[in-house]
Amino acid sequence: MGRAHRRTGFATARKAAGHTRESLAAALGVDRTTVSTWESGEAIRRSREEWLRMRSPEGVRGRELSELAAWLYPEEVRAPGGHVLAGPGWLWDEPVPLDEVRLRWVEAAQPGALEVEHLVPLTDLGVPYRGYSRAVRDVVRPRLMENRPSYRLTEVGPGASFGFGMTAFFSVFDVKQAVAHEFKAAWAAGGREAPGWDELPVRRSIGMPFDPAALLMSPGISTLTIRRGRRGEHTFVLHERDSAKVADGGGLAHVLPAGEFQPATADPRADLSLWNTIMREFSEEFLGDPEHDGVDPVDYTRPPFTRFEAAKRRGRFRVSHYGLVMEPLELGAGQLTVAVVDGDTFDVLFADRVAVNDEGAVGRDVPFTDEAVRRLEPRLSGSALTLLRLALRDRRSLV
Repeated sequence: MGRAHRRTGFATARKAAGHTRESLAAALGVDRTTVSTWESGEAIRRSREEWLRMRSPEGVRGRELSELAAWLYPEEVRAPGGHVLAGPGWLWDEPVPLDEVRLRWVEAAQPGALEVEHLVPLTDLGVPYRGYSRAVRDVVRPRLMENRPSYRLTEVGPGASFGFGMTAFFSVFDVKQAVAHEFKAAWAAGGREAPGWDELPVRRSIGMPFDPAALLMSPGISTLTIRRGRRGEHTFVLHERDSAKVADGGGLAHVLPAGEFQPATADPRADLSLWNTIMREFSEEFLGDPEHDGVDPVDYTRPPFTRFEAAKRRGRFRVSHYGLVMEPLELGAGQLTVAVVDGDTFDVLFADRVAVNDEGAVGRDVPFTDEAVRRLEPRLSGSALTLLRLALRDRRSLV
């Protein structure tokens, strides 16, 4: 007999014997919570099954739901193509050299917590999880999920400038996943029709999602890597993110490398560098190096970082920044960057490129053309598609 049937039978037997939960607890010398736990197995199982079903709605790709969520917002805050959002001053008209993007240390009070108990499953004690991240750790158990310090966006300044302070990965993850879960649940309950604001109280409480004082944001960095061919035969690389290995973003193809904006040394202020983060992601995702998680501080004076630096100084490894976008389903901010690496330099730097890394499969080189992107469009994440289209628009200046 299954565990759920045993617990259901237990409740039936208790009632047949004339016991309340309180009287049975007293007779057995346990507290009432213990009896409730014995009887709650079916409720726990159902809550987890429903929660998992909402996390990955059958037959619907994440980008389609994300684009439905984008329609909730005015057209003027949708980025070109309508796949992602962009607040005032977030997305720049042309790519800016990475070295010209200015970062400042600006601490600020954290926004208030969201009420999300109705969006998480039950623990083994029959009560809701206290946070979405803890539920994912216990129920989904992804291979990569750590509560590391993360840089928190606190200010979008004039020109190419940002203010950053500190937060934790789980704090941001909890917000993004709860907002996405609410939308998926409302969409499913409404017969797979786009929900309205009245059905989305958590999202409605956030309002327009571009104020760092009102919404906790830690904008990761997505880098489109272009191998510059001598005769114009430019290519780029895609990443097939594995849902079993990553906490979110699985099942879609994304640009490579991409990762959280986090420190990897003992001094977060000294490591507040877009270039340092991008180099670490190249090391991990292209070369298969272990995660630079900060346990052993990164030494940027050693390979492969010194090789990346040398190529950058020679002008053979050029990185540009497009600004910020917002993924509509999760309301997760992200930075869009492009790395253009001369072909011979690319072949040397990434001679040992891996086929599979800790987050999924590294795809083959794809022609950097409009036709190739059109063919790939159904499989691409919204931010990857937006970045590719911007880069194709600006291909003359980039490559």
